[in-house]
Amino acid sequence: MVESLANWFQQTLGSVMPGELVIFITSMIPILELRGGLIVASAMGVPIWLAIPICIIGNLIPVILILLFITPLFNLMKKARFLRPLVEKLEKKGQGKNAKKIQKAEFWGLILFVGIPLPGTGGWTGALIASLLNVRFLKALVAIFLGLILATIIMSTISYGIPWIVSLFAG
Repeated sequence: MVESLANWFQQTLGSVMPGELVIFITSMIPILELRGGLIVASAMGVPIWLAIPICIIGNLIPVILILLFITPLFNLMKKARFLRPLVEKLEKKGQGKNAKKIQKAEFWGLILFVGIPLPGTGGWTGALIASLLNVRFLKALVAIFLGLILATIIMSTISYGIPWIVSLFAG
């Protein structure tokens, strides 16, 4: 799913804006995040040394906003009767089985949760869980950043390394 969404972003936005901006925007979007940004960057031919910082910064901006503002925003939204079910659903997701695992090994759990690219994991969800578990801002931010570094290593290998190896054998 991430790959098909990333391809859509590349095809739709790639013709109307610079590749660097496309991967920055892609990295800010939930589900896609840094993983999708690196896939798009590789497909668009953006050099890895340029793609990595753009994707990390693009993914960190919403993470910081979530860590700072999601709890007050949720409290405000709960006051509106029609928004309460949505907030409660998001809180339930954020306090599910992944949250229990993260809570046990708070710092390291958050790093692994964000860093290992599986469906439903990443910076957005990690920030939501950290906020709901009342993890201190700086501790959560450092853990999420380190998780993004881990995800960068994994996704760079997949997005850039595998195509490079294939090209060695193909040509």
